[in-house]
Amino acid sequence: MANRDENKPTVTNDRPKQRSMRKRYNSHIVYRPDSNMRRPLKLFMTMWRDLLGSRELAWQLTKRDISAQYRQSFLGIAWAVIPPIVAAAGFTFATNSYVLNIGETDLPYPAYVMFSTALWQTFTESVTLPMQKVVQAKTMLTKISFPREALILSAVGQVLFNFAWKLILIVGMFLWFRMPTSASVLLAPVALVHLIVFGTAIGTFLAPMGALYSDFAKGIPLIMSALMFFTPVVYPIPSSEGAFGLVVNLNPITPLLVTIRELATTGIVSDVSGFWSSSILAFCGILVAWLVYKLSMPYTIERMSS
Repeated sequence: MANRDENKPTVTNDRPKQRSMRKRYNSHIVYRPDSNMRRPLKLFMTMWRDLLGSRELAWQLTKRDISAQYRQSFLGIAWAVIPPIVAAAGFTFATNSYVLNIGETDLPYPAYVMFSTALWQTFTESVTLPMQKVVQAKTMLTKISFPREALILSAVGQVLFNFAWKLILIVGMFLWFRMPTSASVLLAPVALVHLIVFGTAIGTFLAPMGALYSDFAKGIPLIMSALMFFTPVVYPIPSSEGAFGLVVNLNPITPLLVTIRELATTGIVSDVSGFWSSSILAFCGILVAWLVYKLSMPYTIERMSS
C-alpha cells in the first residue's frame, strides 16, 4: 500500500529566516541634523564610556609605537636624553665664553639647563604626539571603528615612557652636582602631570586639523622653538619690567615649569597663584579639547576618506 504522504509537498517553516533576512537588508543608519550638544548628558556619558573602553587598545598602540620608535635607531633610547645634554653643553659653553649673560640661577647652570630642557622636551612631546598619532592612524581610522580616545591615551603613554628615561638623567644630574633636595620633591611629579595635561590639551585640540593639513605638522615645531625663548628654560625669570619680562611672566607655561623645578630643588614655590591659574587652565582646556576632538573627528575621518 502506497504511503499517502509520499507525493505530498514538504512544507518548511522559513518565516524566521525570512524575517532575519528582511531585517538584515532593511536595516539602515539614520543621521539626524540636530547636534549631539543638544543632549550633553548623553554625550558626556558616551565620551566617558569610550575613554574607559579605549584603555586596552591604547596600551597596545603605545607598546607598538615605542618599539617602532627605537627599532631602527642605532642610539635607541639614548635619544630621549641626548637633547638635554647637548643643550646644557652648548649654553654652558656660550655662557662661560661670555657670549650670553644669563645671570644668577638657583642651580648650577649646566644642571639648570639640563633639567629645564628635559621638562620642555616633555611638554613639546605632549603637544606634538597627539597630532602625530592621528596622522599615522589615517588608514586605521577610515577602515576600523574604534574609540578615538585610544590615540590620545597612547600619546600620553609614550610621553610618560620617554620622561622615565629623562628622569634617570635628572637623578644622575642631582648626584653629580650634589644638589640638595627636600620633601617637596615628592610633589614635583604632580606638577609635572599638570604640565603634560596642558600640552596634551593643545595637541588634542589641534589633532583633527593636523590630520587634514600638513601645515600643522611643519608649523608646530617652529612655533614650539619660538615659544621656548619666551619660557624660562635656559634663563631665570626676568626681574625687569620690560616687554620681554611681561611676556615671560604672562606665559601660562612659565609657572608650571618653574614650579616643577622649585619643588624638585629648593622646595619654595615662588608663584603659587600663577601655578594654580595655569593648572585650572590646563584641566579646563583638556575637557574642551576632548569635546572638540570627539565632535570633529567623524567629519575629519569623512574628509580623509573622500
